[in-house]
Amino acid sequence: MTTRAPIRLTGYARGGGCACKIPPGELEAALSGLLPPPAAGAADLLVGLENGDDAAAVRLPDGGPAVIATADFFTPVVDDPFDWGRIAAANALSDVYAMGGTPLVAVNLLAWPRGTLPFELAREVMRGGLTVARQADCHLAGGHSIEDPEPKYGMAVTGIADPDRLLRNDAGGAGLPLSLSKPLGTGVLNNRHKATGEHFPEAVETMAALNRDAARAALAAGARCATDVTGFGLLGHLYKLARASGVTAVIDTAAVPYLAGAREAVRDGFVSGGTRRNLDWVAPHTDFGRVAEADRLLLADAQTSGGLLVAGEVPGAPVIGELVPPSGRALVLR
Repeated sequence: MTTRAPIRLTGYARGGGCACKIPPGELEAALSGLLPPPAAGAADLLVGLENGDDAAAVRLPDGGPAVIATADFFTPVVDDPFDWGRIAAANALSDVYAMGGTPLVAVNLLAWPRGTLPFELAREVMRGGLTVARQADCHLAGGHSIEDPEPKYGMAVTGIADPDRLLRNDAGGAGLPLSLSKPLGTGVLNNRHKATGEHFPEAVETMAALNRDAARAALAAGARCATDVTGFGLLGHLYKLARASGVTAVIDTAAVPYLAGAREAVRDGFVSGGTRRNLDWVAPHTDFGRVAEADRLLLADAQTSGGLLVAGEVPGAPVIGELVPPSGRALVLR
């Protein structure tokens, strides 16, 4: 009897996870000038394109909670279809949590090479997404699917939040500490997994974990400024936050947590092109001091379903730096 080799989903994608995002500099250039005027009679737009926040937020005309809308999808980041579905769902839901919201309903977004990959695998991907949506107490109802040479999966999510207590990236202030709720390193570990087939269970569970508790803790601590750390890396997302808030962000590099094996993955060369583009983008705005190249790459590592980066002290999350008055560079590494 011939034993069929397991299908490696990551082999069907050029990139993987949030590392396949369009580079931040190119994206900002493309969006330049596309800020639309308010639509007559529409809901009050609280957060839009201005500062690259994690989701859009509108205040309904009759008051009540703000509505949060977001969408996120990507190519396989791991070979196991169920785990990929869990990770993609947690990543999509994270945009709502990063705004201080509660997800209410999501719809699937699926692209599948139906003539190449068995559709049973797509079912496992969506089962993973459903599992995480249930953990979030978020309805998952319907969605949209297309045939595509590259498999892709994610969700469009709608949530609600208190319009007066939104977490946004332009609300930081000098004197606030910076807290990070998940360790870094998923990008280089996913790259190693794609290249070698090695498994990193800690990275998978980190990516599949919801940011719900971190968001609740941030709100309870009185935080008003946050973002999640995904494809632009810690440095990229923190640069956007510092720029929008008009402050300088100082990072204590020794305090930043990393997943086991992340440093070894950088040492062995498993660094994505997306990570290098992230580093190139922030370099003109960063004082790197004496921080080694390997540490710079880890701080710019393109994360998938990373943690919340909060301007404020959050119980259970390490403090990795602080916001200070503007000093000529948006980011300073120490």
